[in-house]
Parts: sequence; structure tokens; C-alpha cells
Amino acid sequence: MQAARRTPLTGHAEAGQQSDSSQPAETIEQADAGQSAQPGQPGQRRRLGWLLGVALFVLALDIVTKVTVVATLSDRTPIRLLGGFLTLRVSRNPGAAFSIGTSLTVVYSAIAIGVIVVILRTSRRIRSLPWAITLGLLLGGATGNLTDRIFRSPGPFRGWVVDWIQVPHWPVFNLADSAIVCGGILAVLLSVLGIGLDGLRERR
Repeated sequence: MQAARRTPLTGHAEAGQQSDSSQPAETIEQADAGQSAQPGQPGQRRRLGWLLGVALFVLALDIVTKVTVVATLSDRTPIRLLGGFLTLRVSRNPGAAFSIGTSLTVVYSAIAIGVIVVILRTSRRIRSLPWAITLGLLLGGATGNLTDRIFRSPGPFRGWVVDWIQVPHWPVFNLADSAIVCGGILAVLLSVLGIGLDGLRERR
């Protein structure tokens, strides 16, 4: 079929060429993109490496900062920096963002696990570097808070998340929350721009 598109032929081949040329350019482009997005190709492996690398960096940084904050600030008054704009304090959050649903810790643990599974399944189709970074931020943030819910008191999947960053007129949060928010903003931006997981921009 490709040869028929490139070189004029006679008879049935010419008819095949006419049939192919009648297809929308978007259809041909999508077919080519589907062929180039086969699992295991170098481009896809690099994007997957970026996704996992960003996720592991966010997770490691989140764990280290929480352990450090709990060890150094648990018995101290909050530390005010930048003229009071930034405050470092230890806060335990059994709920979701803004302390919503404090009695639903197990439910939020299940939701986090579901989000992680979806991201890992989606990662097999990633060929866009911006999307790899975006999903890496979401994966690292979700895993960071899930780690707290699994290993911290009062018990597995009921643990309270450690929050320690506070700015004016905003609830206390942590680095995992920041990664999730940044990832969400990037996901919306990429969707508005029409950039797909394969790195191609949709024609409107």
C-alpha cells in the first residue's frame, strides 16, 4: 500500500492508489503514529525512562524531606522564613487535600493505588517527553503520599500524611502534593494544546 501511494501504478495498483489518497491526512498520520509507537522501541524506552526517573526523584525527595522534618520539627515551634511568607511546621493529615474526608483514609489509599496503576498502564504508550514528565510528577506524588498511608501511624493504609509547608491563605502541604498539582496543571495545558501521548498535535 505504501508503494502504491508513492509511485503511480496502473490497473489495480492505480485503483489502490486512488483509494488511499481519498483517506484523510489525519487517518494516515494516525496510522503511521500507531506503527511508530510500538512497545520496546528506543524512543518509547527513553520516554519511559524519563517518566520513571522523575517519579523516583519526586518520591525520594518527598520521603527524605518528611523524615527530616519529623525528626527536627516535631517538638519545635513552627519556623517562619521570608518574613513569614513561608512557614515550616509538622502537620498530620488523615484526609485528602484541604483535610477533606478525614475519616476516609482507606478510601484515599485505594484511589491512590488506582491512579498509580492507570499511570503505569498508560506509560506503555508514551512517546512524548512533556507527557512523560507530567505523568512522572503525578506518579511520584501519588506514591509519596501513599507511602505515608501505608507505613505511618495509626496503621497500614490508614496512616496520616505528613504535611510541612505552609504559605499564607493555603493549607499545609508537602512536596508530593506540589508534584501532583504541577503534574495536573501540565496535563491540562498539554490537553488544551492538543498534544497526545504519542507527541503528535491533533488537528482541529
